[in-house]
Amino acid sequence: MHPVNVGKIKFGDRYPLVLIAGPCAIESESSCLEAAAKLKEITAGLGVPFIFKSSFDKANRLSVGSYRGPGLKKGLAILKKVKSKLKLPILSDVHCVHDVEPAAQVLDIIQIPAFLSRQTDIVLAAGRTGKVVNIKKGQFLAPWDILPIIKKVESTGNKQILITERGASFGYNNLVTDFRSLAIMRDFGYPVIYDATHSVQLPGGQGGCSGGQTQFVAGLSRAAVAFGCDGLFLEVHANPKAAPCDGPNMINYRELEELLKQIKRISQVI
Repeated sequence: MHPVNVGKIKFGDRYPLVLIAGPCAIESESSCLEAAAKLKEITAGLGVPFIFKSSFDKANRLSVGSYRGPGLKKGLAILKKVKSKLKLPILSDVHCVHDVEPAAQVLDIIQIPAFLSRQTDIVLAAGRTGKVVNIKKGQFLAPWDILPIIKKVESTGNKQILITERGASFGYNNLVTDFRSLAIMRDFGYPVIYDATHSVQLPGGQGGCSGGQTQFVAGLSRAAVAFGCDGLFLEVHANPKAAPCDGPNMINYRELEELLKQIKRISQVI
């Protein structure tokens, strides 16, 4: 497997499981800093490598009235402050080609959203930055469909690639995880992340926004680690019920800490 380095953190089958976590979208500078500090405290106490994530602009919301975040300029300024104050690597997603270059000035990992995973121009733009590129496999793709997208990034000379499984469409307003995809995609030679919180999402399940089934996050996370993955992606919030977006599929800090204790034991056994 081709190892992927994010500062001192290494992804790959010879390295410890990595956690990518944070709230769905940036709500304010203070809440973002508080979330990052709390997650850093939890992961440091358990010895889990940690990368902070949050979105500056969720441009793929179902409803025009859905919360998107503070936008490119303000959002990147907040993430830059999190990075400098807390000394944390940062991941966020981009939704158009024009956002890629300014985002690359701040982010350690540029994420291609699942809905945009086949959009050649944005994938190539992310690859050309030389940053680590996290490709979220679209809900509409089979696991082997990710290989041509990997080739797009590789064509830019960039081999710092992560692949994230976040469930597959299963009828209307539902997703299901096929854990075989983790093994299939790892065979392409790059680390694979399992996104447990988006895998329990119910897209459009609440009419104008998505629902979720957080009661399944822990079980799916444990199963993914036991099956074999290189990292977990979890959206975490101090109070998911009060979150302006993706609250129904996020977990809180207490749930995260207990889950990390469990998956660390599983990972050590594996």
